[in-house]
Amino acid sequence: MSNYYNNKVVWITGASSGIGEALVKQLTQTSNAKIILSSRNEEQLYEIAENAGLTVNQYAVVPLDLKNYKDMPDIASKAVAHFGKIDILINNAGLSQRSLAMETDIEVDKHLMDIDFIGTVALTKAILPYMIKNGSGQIAVVSSLMGIFGAPMRSGYAAAKHALHGFFDALRAELYDKNIVVTIICPGFIQTNISLHAVTGDGSAQGTMDDATMKGMPVEVFAKKMVSAIAKKKNQKSIGGKEVMAVYLKRFFPALLARIIRKAKVV
Repeated sequence: MSNYYNNKVVWITGASSGIGEALVKQLTQTSNAKIILSSRNEEQLYEIAENAGLTVNQYAVVPLDLKNYKDMPDIASKAVAHFGKIDILINNAGLSQRSLAMETDIEVDKHLMDIDFIGTVALTKAILPYMIKNGSGQIAVVSSLMGIFGAPMRSGYAAAKHALHGFFDALRAELYDKNIVVTIICPGFIQTNISLHAVTGDGSAQGTMDDATMKGMPVEVFAKKMVSAIAKKKNQKSIGGKEVMAVYLKRFFPALLARIIRKAKVV
């Protein structure tokens, strides 16, 4: 697995915490990849890089805010300039939600779509010309099990993640003859602060930790499985605990899954 990342330039968005931070550490420990770290928190990105043990010539920090999607071409140009190329773009940055659809302001739905879908798509489109020019590349996007099926309190989030699947499945087909791989990663419950930052109906942060998230897969374990799936060039990979079984229920027993979701405790 580590050989796949050696001598590659990997750009990770949402790298200042959670899955992004764990990916930085995993790649640093198992490869000599050069890493570009992005998020809104520039200061935190430098701390993450230093804590991971990256030397100054092994990483670069490129701040970005996905809601400012029109800035992505300029940001992509700056990222490429650091090491001359991008071999793997990992679209990890995003925002979750905890509110009933009827109680969620439409501006919150738009905000979720702007960050989780439009911003991610804009960044991907901005980097693709460089990959095509280089003759190879890989785009990985962190979706969610909510990109495969919906659940209560996640309507806007699930909609944005479903949109990612539609776009990146189509993009994969379009890039088939360009030597560019597209991998969609669907996490289940992972031990991160995602629920703390999740937006509620009025756009404010939930500020509390979901029980299921707290008891989920350790983020370090998830990161190891994720980098393995990318290295294996998987089209799509669901990673988590028993909740991943819902993917198979959705495919083969959709009515049963619908009943289970209706009766499940909302978390």
